[in-house]
Amino acid sequence: MSNLFELVKAGGPVMIPIVGLSVATIACALERAWFWYQLVSQEDRIVHDVLAAARYNLEDARAIAESAQHLAIGRFLLAPLKLRQPSPETFRLAMEAAGDKEFVQMRRGDKLLETVVAVSPLLGLLGTVTGLIATFSSLNIGGGGTTEQATKAAGGIGEALITTAAGMIVAILALLVYRVMVTLQARQIDYFSEVGSELELIYRQIWYEPNLGDHAQYLSPASYLAGKEE
Repeated sequence: MSNLFELVKAGGPVMIPIVGLSVATIACALERAWFWYQLVSQEDRIVHDVLAAARYNLEDARAIAESAQHLAIGRFLLAPLKLRQPSPETFRLAMEAAGDKEFVQMRRGDKLLETVVAVSPLLGLLGTVTGLIATFSSLNIGGGGTTEQATKAAGGIGEALITTAAGMIVAILALLVYRVMVTLQARQIDYFSEVGSELELIYRQIWYEPNLGDHAQYLSPASYLAGKEE
């Protein structure tokens, strides 16, 4: 820890925001890792249970989805199931609205990481410039120069190199985390679309269309009598 502190100190004042960005990146990565671990490790089981229950009893499927509301997939499946006898269009609209809302939550942290990727190298470059300025200001061209001046010049060069390396390391770390998150988000969009289509198909074939047929048979005699009276 003391070596790390000395390294930050040797990097000069520009190292302070670089360290701050590195802490923000690590905190964002840990928070997102926990979010994705919970979702990916449990969503297959939840989807299987909800779809299996939906084939026999929508209330049971709704109860399973309600018990998984702490996860994005649970909230996504619950949105259409909590409606009362919706049309297929309303059913799909509820899923799409819930999916859009969950995708926004999945993208949380992206803007921070994009900012870190863009700003960290610039801060490293700024540290390089300030380090070179300190180096040249310590040099006494043509005047010989003392050991103290040489030490200050070496310190300026070290500051320039340390900040450059630190800025690049933080940017690379943030970029790696960002790319992993983008990949997981893309996979989840496809997964939600597949699951949503399957749930909608179950609702249409098992619960909506048979009832629609019964309803049509019930109304047809009335329609026939009304036509006869006219």
